[in-house]
Amino acid sequence: MKKILLSHSYFLRFDPKQWATGQPYAPLGTLYAAAQLREHGYAVSLFDTMFATAATDVVPHLDRAAPNFFVLYDDGFNYLTKMCLTNMREAAFRMARLAKDRGCTVIVCSSDSTDHYEQYLQEGADYIILGEGEMTLLELVNALQAGTTSCSHIPGLAYRSADTVVKTGKRGVIRDLDSLPLPAWDLVDITPYRAMWLKSTGYFSMNMGTTRGCPFKCNWCAKPIYGNRYHSRSPRHVVRELQLLKAQFQFDHIWFCDDIFGLKPGWVQEFATLCEQEQLSLRFKIQSRADLLVQEDYVYWLAKAGCENAWMGAESGSQAILDAMDKGTTIDQIRQATQLLKQHHIRPGFFIQFGYPGETREDIEKTIQLIRELMPAELGISVSYPLPGTLFYERVKHDLHSKANWTDSDELQLMFRNKYSPAFYKKLHRHVHHVLRTEQGWQLLRKGLRHPFSLQGTDFKKIAAACLYLPRTVLGRWQLKQLSYE
Repeated sequence: MKKILLSHSYFLRFDPKQWATGQPYAPLGTLYAAAQLREHGYAVSLFDTMFATAATDVVPHLDRAAPNFFVLYDDGFNYLTKMCLTNMREAAFRMARLAKDRGCTVIVCSSDSTDHYEQYLQEGADYIILGEGEMTLLELVNALQAGTTSCSHIPGLAYRSADTVVKTGKRGVIRDLDSLPLPAWDLVDITPYRAMWLKSTGYFSMNMGTTRGCPFKCNWCAKPIYGNRYHSRSPRHVVRELQLLKAQFQFDHIWFCDDIFGLKPGWVQEFATLCEQEQLSLRFKIQSRADLLVQEDYVYWLAKAGCENAWMGAESGSQAILDAMDKGTTIDQIRQATQLLKQHHIRPGFFIQFGYPGETREDIEKTIQLIRELMPAELGISVSYPLPGTLFYERVKHDLHSKANWTDSDELQLMFRNKYSPAFYKKLHRHVHHVLRTEQGWQLLRKGLRHPFSLQGTDFKKIAAACLYLPRTVLGRWQLKQLSYE
């Protein structure tokens, strides 16, 4: 039986912001692929790039394992890999060439390679898996091991044949997610993950997926792997994996990395009930939507199951911008969802997006005012990022020229022409964070004046921080005004 070395192209050290944050998650998609191959008899090993220092770190693993296949299989659950950062792309190219030089058949599966398969083929890859990869990968290595001369019958592939690029038919997504083997967690050295989490936060978090896909059609959201379909694991299957992970790794916290957690009616209630029956005590965070969070009892059952943080794609405080994005949510739903989360002691997080075409200074001010009004616990702020396959990308692609991806996740470069300069949006990002931290501090101060013994040690730190952020907020407002004239 032929040997397979799996890897991925996310190097935490190549992303300074994420390295400083110190909250790494293992490559879940890669582990699913490893488990699928291993279940069918292949000898599988893993080179985890998360803590590697250079693409050349793969060389000892290639030389030691001497694999027949080198598979770069990126995590389709992580937004950082969906963004297709150029630092990671260049590392993928380098690893592909190093493996090719050692006689490996090189196979790549990622959001970026799905969008740019011809470029990856030019850089040394033999086969690109388009879309969801587990079944395509298994069929491909089975066929190659059997000595097939053509892979045109295998859906979901791109490869070179003579001087042309062959692209086979589209692969359907997996409907029964419970049929997949659980991720091959035993291949991961969990020690550096735990150490970095404990140093940065004081607890250890792991990642898990309960669904694949998203049925909503926000026109800036790319879905090259799972598409617009939505399929869910059963609550019982998820609880089984949680019990295994708890026994093996003693995690403190779980990030359910689904695009939308618990969209299927009744799923969250059944999950919460099973957790209680199995005496499984959880702390977790999710991603959701404002219109889902306001549905009857959804937040109640989230809290019952142990949800601590719920992130929603608020995106903007302007209804006109939400409508232009085809978001399908309203400002009132964002308000209601935030209030419900706070009532059930779940910390709300907002994803905010500035720079969408047509956004005015008035729209920006509406977003800032909404943040000040609702006071989310956390903010994730970005600028509109055009990804292939989206309506948004088609609208702005002629303005992208040579730059179509960020180098790392902190670049925050607006890559198309808009009303304001890239420098304006870079400053806006910092300013809104300062506004929130200042407001949070003043809110705690007012609480302390009313109830002097209600504050904790961390609250006093936030009040002190607000005093530092206040002058920065005033200065930031002035700087934005000046930049808006450029």
